[in-house]
Formats: sequence, C-alpha cells, structure tokens
Amino acid sequence: MSEIITLNMDTTSVQYLCEKDKRLAKVISMVGPITYSPHSDEPYAFLVHEIIEQMLSIKAGAKIYGRLSELCNGLITPTSISNLTDGELKATGTSQNKVSYIRALTNAIINGTLCLDSLSEKTDKEIIRKLTGIKGIGNWTAKMYLIFVLDREDVLPIEDNAFLQSYKWLYKTKDVSPESVRKKCQKWKPYSSIASRFLYRALDEGFLKNEFYLYK
Repeated sequence: MSEIITLNMDTTSVQYLCEKDKRLAKVISMVGPITYSPHSDEPYAFLVHEIIEQMLSIKAGAKIYGRLSELCNGLITPTSISNLTDGELKATGTSQNKVSYIRALTNAIINGTLCLDSLSEKTDKEIIRKLTGIKGIGNWTAKMYLIFVLDREDVLPIEDNAFLQSYKWLYKTKDVSPESVRKKCQKWKPYSSIASRFLYRALDEGFLKNEFYLYK
C-alpha cells in the first residue's frame, strides 16, 4: 500500500517555498495541509488513465476509464487489457488512436521493452526519455507519472492546462510561454512538484473563481 504523505507548515519543502515565494505562501495558507498517497501500487493503470484523459475533460476521462475498469473487473493490468479486443476498448468511448496507444504501452510492458518497476531507480530525465519512447506518451503524461506515481519533488508541469490555469491566477499574467513559466518558477526549485500540488488544490477548491490578492 502506498505511503500516506502530508504537506504542511512543518514540512521542509513547504517552509522553503513559503520563504522563496510570497504569492505561493499565500496560496499554501489558503489551501492548508495536503494529504495524498502516490499511485505507486498501480503505475500501469495510471498510465492507461492518463492516455485516456489526454485532450478530454476530467469528467469525460473518468467516465471512459470507469467503463474500462468494469470490463477488466476492476483490475486494469497488461494481461486484462491484452485480453480485450480493439472493439471492446473502443466501446468504452475512447478513440482508435488511444486504443493504439494503450496497445503500444501494453505490448512494451509484456515484451519487456518497458519495466515500470525499474523506473524509480532512474533520473527524471531518463524516465521522461523512456516513457516518451512509447507511442502516445508525451512529456505531459511522463511528468504526471513523475509527480503522481513516483512522487518526484522537482517537476514543473508546464504542459498541463490545470497547472497553467492556476499559474495565470497566481501571478496575474496571460503569458504562459515555457520560457516565461520556467523563469518565474525557478525560485521553486528543488520543490516544483510540491508547489504544483498546492496550485492544483487551489483549483480543485474553487479559489480561482475569485481574483488573487496577496494582501487581503
């Protein structure tokens, strides 16, 4: 079972971020403690979920993934997926392209090209390179894997729309070019993922519905 992790004002990474970024410190105080468990027990299922959710809303992605989980009797594994036909996969509501991506991931694991268990021993860059070598997995999916499965602390998800929404709100900017975001968030290193988690939570809690004020 995955470890339960809590981020609060007693956490070294949170203290560091609050010292480096006054705006982020305000968000952290608004959000409060965060408790989570990495998806380390189900890395394959996580990747399948992310492939399905590409370019979809969270609600639509969850519905399709739920149908797939039902087909697999609640256990989404390389074996259970390989036992399904393309027609059965498409019947969940996913596209032909995504069916081919799920097949590519599944085949890579079954034939040994990709060993998810060994990824934890590699650097972030090595993991991104390994995962993006699989058809249908890009930087976004690889970074989500680093953050939410391997719990890597210094990943900046500049490809993620949810993160960019919160970033624009936090810094009152429309400039989300990779260069600009990297420069602005440089101060978060080596805890970029921790900062991102608080911004994700701010979005989930509905804080973005109101304008951000540092002193209010």
